[in-house]
Amino acid sequence: MAIIIIIAVIILIGGFFISIYNKLVRLRNLMQEGWSGIDVQLKKRYDLVPNLINTVKGYATHEKEVFENVAAMRSVGINAKTVKEQEQAENQITQALGRLFAVAENYPDLKANTNFIGLQTELGQVENDIQMARRYYNGTVRENNILVESFPSNLVAGTFAFHKGEYFELDNEQERVAPKVQF
Repeated sequence: MAIIIIIAVIILIGGFFISIYNKLVRLRNLMQEGWSGIDVQLKKRYDLVPNLINTVKGYATHEKEVFENVAAMRSVGINAKTVKEQEQAENQITQALGRLFAVAENYPDLKANTNFIGLQTELGQVENDIQMARRYYNGTVRENNILVESFPSNLVAGTFAFHKGEYFELDNEQERVAPKVQF
């Protein structure tokens, strides 16, 4: 009888640890899916940037430094490998796009250009999609981190090398405010 109780306890404990392991695997996959969603939206934005630059270039040919800066920040973002690198790149490209729109402000004909207005609208939609993807990703990171740090799941996480995820956040309060892209 004692052997049956010991076996039952071992099975229950084993089932508990298997359940925690499977939950950790699920959360890791959800984090990867969330990051993939951010990546897709960032690529959409990076694809819009050259069209936006070319549209503005037609009107503001003497603003070469602004165009080069936006293009350079786009390249930095495309080549980012980690969450932290991507955060820094996104902060820089947001600032560069802000300067590009400030240049566009000086050209009334550009502000009325239907191509520019379309790109501006599309960029606004992509920015909203990026924000939603960030929230989803950060939510999965939060759930993963809670499980990785909580007892007894931290024992399983440590044994099988599950790690905390990195949040995708902006660096300072001013950058947390959405840039106005209104003409």
